[in-house]
Amino acid sequence: MQLVPIADRREWNEALARFPQGHVLQSYEWAEVKGHWGWHPLRLLLREGAEVRAAASVLRRPVPHTPLCLLYAPKGPAFDYENVALWPRVLEALEDLARRQRAIFLKIDPDLRRNAGVEGSELEPTAGAVIRLLEERGWRFSPEQIQFRNTVLVDLCPSEEDILMAMHSKTRYNIRLAGRRGVRVEEAGEDELPQFYQLYVQTSARDRFLIRPFAYYQDVWQTFLREGLGKLFLAHYGEQCLAGLFLFRWGERAWYMYGASSDVERQRMPNHALQWAAIKWARAQSCTTYDLWGAPEIFDESDSLWGVYQFKRGFGGQVVRYLGAYDYPVYPLLYQLFSGLLPRYRALLRRRRGQSPGP
Repeated sequence: MQLVPIADRREWNEALARFPQGHVLQSYEWAEVKGHWGWHPLRLLLREGAEVRAAASVLRRPVPHTPLCLLYAPKGPAFDYENVALWPRVLEALEDLARRQRAIFLKIDPDLRRNAGVEGSELEPTAGAVIRLLEERGWRFSPEQIQFRNTVLVDLCPSEEDILMAMHSKTRYNIRLAGRRGVRVEEAGEDELPQFYQLYVQTSARDRFLIRPFAYYQDVWQTFLREGLGKLFLAHYGEQCLAGLFLFRWGERAWYMYGASSDVERQRMPNHALQWAAIKWARAQSCTTYDLWGAPEIFDESDSLWGVYQFKRGFGGQVVRYLGAYDYPVYPLLYQLFSGLLPRYRALLRRRRGQSPGP
């Protein structure tokens, strides 16, 4: 098995699309954006002869004043996760890459289901086998989980009426109430991105989370809008813009990663109207799954995501828990130092720069 670098956008995205586990954060476009913000993308196909067995978009960040680096494959690598016999070969190739790149560690975040449901359950068989393999090979469950481990997935295969009927009655009522109270949802373009960002600023102040500068989000949103892989929705009442939502699409899945709202006219339920418009749009694009992107680690009121989860659960989706990020330490002592200090250091930098983790 060989790691083959790919530079061509079409070749990469077509290869990634072969795998049902292909994630938007493994797309050519996501790595391209990250390349503008301190990372160097390595897009690698694992080939066996003429057959592509796996794809890994790996982001490389140099450690200043050293020959070392950090490596991260967000929501990757992508391959047939159910082929348990393939996992050792993919991991071996990635471990070799980490050594050749002189990485302190390589972080992977495969989109592999661990189990489902609020209460949790026993590990699904593949997840259990993979966790044992990772531990045997020296991988460690990461102390810094960049992406959400848990989420809520809405099945888009039923009819619109059946999707509505699967929602909580209050959510269904609020969707219809928004229409009766004059909320209209419109698809928006690049010109409206500054307006959406201003809503995002208001949301971050109200809900007390940090965000990045507009230039970063503009880069992300413009890139995906121009490639037809993103969609911006804004909810209006009269001349007022009340709320917005940015949706990503890749393959048969759509992701709700960014949402924002003002502090006015909240009783008109613009966020419910936005979600329903996004669900209908994703279904019209032949998506089969709508990912509400993020659910609590602990399903009770002590978790900071509990309020957001209460909103998301109303749309009738299923809680799914993923494997989470694992690290491969190439330099164990340095890794121990980084795993203890790096999360605190990066949190400090984010506070100073007004940035948030994740996308």
